Amino acid sequence: MKNRVKKAIIPAAGLGVRFLPATKAQPKEMLPIVDKPTIQYIVEEAIESGISDVLIITGRNKRAIEDHFDRSLELEMQLKKTGKKALLELVEDLGRLADIYYVRQKEPLGLGHAIFCARQFIADEPFAVLLGDDIVRSRVPCLKQLLNLYEEVQSTVIAVMEVPGEDVSKYGILDAVEIRPGVYRIRDLVEKPPAEKAPSRLAVIGRYIIQPGICSILAGTKPGAGGEIQLTDALKVLCREQPMYGLAFKGKRYDVGDKLGYLQATVEFALARPDLAESFREYLKTVCAELEG
Repeated sequence: MKNRVKKAIIPAAGLGVRFLPATKAQPKEMLPIVDKPTIQYIVEEAIESGISDVLIITGRNKRAIEDHFDRSLELEMQLKKTGKKALLELVEDLGRLADIYYVRQKEPLGLGHAIFCARQFIADEPFAVLLGDDIVRSRVPCLKQLLNLYEEVQSTVIAVMEVPGEDVSKYGILDAVEIRPGVYRIRDLVEKPPAEKAPSRLAVIGRYIIQPGICSILAGTKPGAGGEIQLTDALKVLCREQPMYGLAFKGKRYDVGDKLGYLQATVEFALARPDLAESFREYLKTVCAELEG
């Protein structure tokens, strides 16, 4: 019988140092793209892909994430009292998005350690991982594309994209063979290799479907790059034990953990909004004309 993926993990315990001082007192995952926190885009992608249970891994000073997905009775009462029905529905819907659970990563020991913190939630089931720094705009949700391949192969599937040679040192990189257009059988993974030693330009992006056996591997994984327990190191072991696949997803990915990527996402998401597109486009034209003048 085929396994169905019902659970997703969203690591959100990072310190957000690339966005200081904005993230000194608020989670980077709560920084908005237009009017929606980045983590809400991630949760919505999981739900739209058919996930029923979501675990968010938090850390100190991350309480705002829990509050965001909780009900706010005072706010709901005020919106109802003032007749702001559309806003009331938005706020009420947040509390009904999914069954959301939380666990704390008590020390910043890396992505692999964060996943290990979720081992009780994972139990013996395959699970999805969605990293909050990666937002993907696509017709079919990126995670759903991975799930579709997982249904076929019943093995670990990782989202990948080709990156410029000068950027390979920023990513986990695949050593893989393409078995059909956009689908790769993974032979090995290398964490942030120098360009001259990279086996390819296929970079791991923040979407995974992983078999539960990863937890026993993580239990014995030693700190690697940056002194952290790297998920890539555990995946290297897993791919020697069972088949593993990479999927070149269809869609546009934004690295919202980077200032430029965050600004690009903000502009492009605003231009895709019917209520903002026309006036915002005209504003951008005006700004560009003024700068050129």
